[in-house]
Amino acid sequence: MTTDVNEKKWYALYTKPRWEKKINAVLQRKGVDSWCPLQKVQRQWSDRKKIVEEPLFKSYVFVHIAEAERLKVLQTDGVLNFVYYLSKPAIIRSEEIELIKSYLSQKDAAITVQSIDSLEKDVRIRITQGVFMDKEGVVVKVAGKRKVYVSLESLGQVMLVEFSVDHLELAD
Repeated sequence: MTTDVNEKKWYALYTKPRWEKKINAVLQRKGVDSWCPLQKVQRQWSDRKKIVEEPLFKSYVFVHIAEAERLKVLQTDGVLNFVYYLSKPAIIRSEEIELIKSYLSQKDAAITVQSIDSLEKDVRIRITQGVFMDKEGVVVKVAGKRKVYVSLESLGQVMLVEFSVDHLELAD
C-alpha cells in the first residue's frame, strides 16, 4: 500500500496559548487550508456582558495539508509543533472534522472540551453517556490518558466504575 505524498490530510497543530485565531489567519494568507473551530460564549466584564468567539480547543489549530506543506506550516510564527501520536504527526479523520463543523453550525451549539488533566482525585463529575448518564460521582483515580475510575454512591453502597474521559464532565 503506497501513500501519495500529495494527498491532503487533517493534522492538529499545537500553538502558543491564545494565538489560535491569529495563526489561523496567517496560515490562510499563506494559502494553507486551516481551521480554528470557534464557538460563541458569553463573557462577563465588570460593566457588561458580551458574546465573544473563543477557540473550541485551546492552543490547537487544524490544517488540511499534504506532506510537502508541513515545513511551511511549522515555519509559521506561533506554531509550536504538530500534535504527535505514536511518534508521528497525528492524522485526524475527515469525518471527525465534519462532525465538529456540523455541530458548531447548529444554533446554540455548545461543546465542552474536558481535558483529562482537569480530572483529579476527589473531583465531582457527571457522566454524559451510557447507562449511568446524568449520574454524578467522585473521581477515585485517573488511569493513563483515557480511563477514569469514578465512585457512584447509590443505595448507600459505593460502586467503582471505569469510564472513558470522553463520557465525563465536571459537575456544577
